[in-house]
Amino acid sequence: MPKIDNKTFYSSAIEMYGITAKGVNWHSKESQNLRFEIILKMLPKEMGEYSVADAGCGFGDLYLYMQKKKRMPKEYIGIDALIDMYSIASERTGCEIVVADICKEELPSADFYICSGAMNVLNDFETHLFMQNCFNSCKVGFLFNVLYGDKESETYNYLTRAKIEKIAADLGASEVIFKDDYMQDDVTVMFKKSL
Repeated sequence: MPKIDNKTFYSSAIEMYGITAKGVNWHSKESQNLRFEIILKMLPKEMGEYSVADAGCGFGDLYLYMQKKKRMPKEYIGIDALIDMYSIASERTGCEIVVADICKEELPSADFYICSGAMNVLNDFETHLFMQNCFNSCKVGFLFNVLYGDKESETYNYLTRAKIEKIAADLGASEVIFKDDYMQDDVTVMFKKSL
């Protein structure tokens, strides 16, 4: 069973906060942007040579952030399970947005798969499926941020370093890079493929 109903979790936030960082359940625009900044630092400088799939793209905020920072990929594909997100992200980005359950469905291929926050309400089994599908669909690496630590929560999914390293080993990642010095209880991780 999922920790909570994903559709209700996001739909109620959109209804309450609209098309804002809080509308996709971020604490604030600042914390969302800080996570995006860490993601950009971990990606290659020349993003124009790479395609990116944004797993759990929400309103397309990562794309807009990349645009603002002049770090546009060669191609951007957003993926989200919710129709509300599909409609809003399509309009805001003008890019291809795919409606798909990332845990279950076949995903388009991209050089990098990126996930910012979308795994925070999944259970352990779903998290593993989500990571596996993203990693299998990327050519270079899967970059994600998640809640970090061994806290127990009825709503949120916290992962320890040991859990993350075990998933990386199960998936056959050639290298795992951790960045955990930017915000309490948060980590950004890259699973790299051997090229």
